[in-house]
Amino acid sequence: MSDVAIIGIGIHPFGRTEGMTGLQQGIHAAREALSDAEMEWSDIQFAFGGSAAAGSADAMVNDLGLTGIPFMNVSNGCATGGSSLLSAYTTIKSGQFDIGMAVGFDKHPRGAFNADPEASGLPRWYGETGLMLTTQFFGMKIQRYMNDYGITSDSLALVAEKAFNNASLNPNAWRRDPVSKDTILNAMMVSDPLTKYMFCSPAEGAVALILCKAELAHKYTSKPLFLKGAAFRSRPLGSFEVFSPSLEIERGPSPTVGASEATFEMAGMTREDIDLAQLQDTESGAEIMHMAENGFCKDGEQEKLLQDGDTKLNGSFPVNTDGGCIANGEPVGASGLRQVYENCVQLRGAAGKRQVEGNPKTAYTHVYGAPGISACTIVTT
Repeated sequence: MSDVAIIGIGIHPFGRTEGMTGLQQGIHAAREALSDAEMEWSDIQFAFGGSAAAGSADAMVNDLGLTGIPFMNVSNGCATGGSSLLSAYTTIKSGQFDIGMAVGFDKHPRGAFNADPEASGLPRWYGETGLMLTTQFFGMKIQRYMNDYGITSDSLALVAEKAFNNASLNPNAWRRDPVSKDTILNAMMVSDPLTKYMFCSPAEGAVALILCKAELAHKYTSKPLFLKGAAFRSRPLGSFEVFSPSLEIERGPSPTVGASEATFEMAGMTREDIDLAQLQDTESGAEIMHMAENGFCKDGEQEKLLQDGDTKLNGSFPVNTDGGCIANGEPVGASGLRQVYENCVQLRGAAGKRQVEGNPKTAYTHVYGAPGISACTIVTT
């Protein structure tokens, strides 16, 4: 089966864009990706796209062109973008098509996500009584982890401080003002131990990526990137579930563990081969736990790594170089694709002031969605 290359990338800035629908932002990203690859929409043979709150992605063809291509809508929680990319990747690997697009966009209203308990197999009263509020699950999960592995609130604040510092160098980020560690620690408590600056927010934005068979890549770009591994897993028995009214006594691994292992096996690589990573950071605790779940350190080692600055832009292993979800917000359909977009920019050496030093050649992404689904990728030069 053919390797898969990424030959075009496009983004609509994240945040709030008044007077522009989520669908229009998706069209903007798609056109930017087409321009980047120096091709026309008529060259695209298929597409996968997703949006949770801004309509069906396939409606983009009304503006891009009615070419008759198969365009499949994807819905998979916060892993929607990663699932769209994985679907496009496997389609090309299968040999069915040569060139396709993965696109995601969203435009969420202000405030917390309005989760539907019945969509997760729970009774309506579970939401009506306030038990479906996502922040409390993240707070409880990181409380247990801090107790078990010695992670401090200071490290939670360092994750958020890094996110805002990185975003200040990213013209496509939403929250671009640096926020100090002390301000983060002393901000309003939302769900102990997480303060308001430690959480991401529902947002707007869009990303599109164009993929093709590797042997065709040099027709469109002199610097193709290669998607060497991509895998997706749902939750195994005993894993932590967002929205779950209880926890299994016998704890099981996160779906991230399986997705990560499968991705590295597919790529034929190890964690030591990765130069930088974008990890799901719905809140500060998530980034910390996901460092270990993806195998980049052992549980508890994050404390020293963060205190030593190893995950900063100039550190030994930069994480969430564009500001992550904390600073960009999370438009569900686009979030996982934003991570891959950032890795492509970094591997092209085009990240400007936030460019990772040392000519990075290999980058990793991980996205996690409720109630417990995970997708990972590895991109190389």
